[in-house]
Amino acid sequence: MVEIPTNQPTRICLVRHGETEWNAERRLQGQIDIELNATGRRQAVAAGRWLRGAGVAAIYASDLKRAWATAQAIGEALALVPVAAPEMRERCYGIFQGLTYAEAREKFPEAYAAFEARQADCNFETGETLNEMYQRVTACLVRIASAHSGENVVVVLHGGVLDIINRFVRGSRLETPRDFLIPNAGLNWIVLQDGVWHIESWAETAHLEPGALDELPS
Repeated sequence: MVEIPTNQPTRICLVRHGETEWNAERRLQGQIDIELNATGRRQAVAAGRWLRGAGVAAIYASDLKRAWATAQAIGEALALVPVAAPEMRERCYGIFQGLTYAEAREKFPEAYAAFEARQADCNFETGETLNEMYQRVTACLVRIASAHSGENVVVVLHGGVLDIINRFVRGSRLETPRDFLIPNAGLNWIVLQDGVWHIESWAETAHLEPGALDELPS
């Protein structure tokens, strides 16, 4: 009699959306609905092509255009229809949204200093704190993992969301400076097994043209 393995790992491939013009300009998009540029569309197709042999059972994505279009391109390659996960939207940056990092620093120096210091209770007057974002993102991640126990799943999301999930999986503090890359359309595999999360691989870019952007602050 062949024994069926139990407690199979749940593997989640986190994909940052492809490049946008605002990424190239180092402009804070937040929850403003910016579309992919030509490079971003190529990156999305390349990610889908690379994932064809990964045995993916489902695709989830932020419903913002840049993530949704990336997920649709991946879905076409895998013959899967993406499922919207609004909880995986980028952080709302309040008064910073639409500004470049340099403009935000010049116009709102005190708020920008709090941003650079990663103060977890700073909401940029009309935005969202890191603590609030952490709660919505991690709750959604756990729900997706629970719904696909033992399967491989793709989730398309944003740089700030990847920052949160990396810290959640590693048990790092939100205030700690970033020590990992978050390139556009990079592939980041995390695994849940026996109730324990770990990173399998991070910031894979072998499927992309050279020069995938990581324009995010540390």
